[in-house]
Amino acid sequence: MKTEDLKNLKEMRKKMFLTAYSGGSAHLASAFSAAEIFYALYQKKILRIDPKEPQNDERDRLILSKGHASLALYVSLAMAGFLPEEELYTFIQPGTRLSGEPCPNGIPGIEAATGSLGHGLSMGVGMAIAAKLDQKEFRTYVILGDGECQEGTIWEAVMAAHRYQLGNLTAILDCNRIQKMGFIEETMRISSWRSKWESFGWQVDEITDGHDLDEVCEVLQRANDSNVPRLVIANTVKGKGVSIMENNPNWHFKMPNRRELKVFMKELEISEKELEKCREHI
Repeated sequence: MKTEDLKNLKEMRKKMFLTAYSGGSAHLASAFSAAEIFYALYQKKILRIDPKEPQNDERDRLILSKGHASLALYVSLAMAGFLPEEELYTFIQPGTRLSGEPCPNGIPGIEAATGSLGHGLSMGVGMAIAAKLDQKEFRTYVILGDGECQEGTIWEAVMAAHRYQLGNLTAILDCNRIQKMGFIEETMRISSWRSKWESFGWQVDEITDGHDLDEVCEVLQRANDSNVPRLVIANTVKGKGVSIMENNPNWHFKMPNRRELKVFMKELEISEKELEKCREHI
């Protein structure tokens, strides 16, 4: 991984935290696990969308089905020029466009309101079908959580995508193995995501390390059968980037106390001045 990308990813995680700090609460860990996925899509331009023409009919569509990871989406859009970075300081405040879970609200680049888990893939199926009917070349990407895949509507969408031969649809599974306050293994034991999706007729590719940007980009850019929907399993660590948050279920929806804040500041290289700027917007 290039030194510049490592630096940018740390900066991205810092901005996600400062955005959350400005609002006073957020799902930090869920956003941190998906940072490399978003960085690959937006900063490495795997997603074909231009901030100067965000409503172009030929643009790729992205749906963040695990809407509680909205920090990653908002910061990615700001870094890519879709919204002013100063707007990040308005996160979840009265009158803001940046709600806790994504809602279009006039924000270019946000295609659907999400947050009620299990529905994003169904919307993605609809967009992919529309592209085929309209003979458009755009792709639809849907970012899912592994805990979310316990929802029945996911599997209805999985079946429909195969039935309608949606080779223009890619689902990305942020497989961080934690949901809310516990591990997936303890909640609903799944022997193999790969075998389950393949049994429904999907092409499945896997990213061994979802925090290795080179591997993330390589796998996301692989070609797929033109008539087969595709799942990319990204094996990630929830809370990646801050040691006390990594693989710790207690951080699903939590902000640091005074002692924990020092760890965030040290590991993300956050200054007191940057925190003070956040406080000015509260």
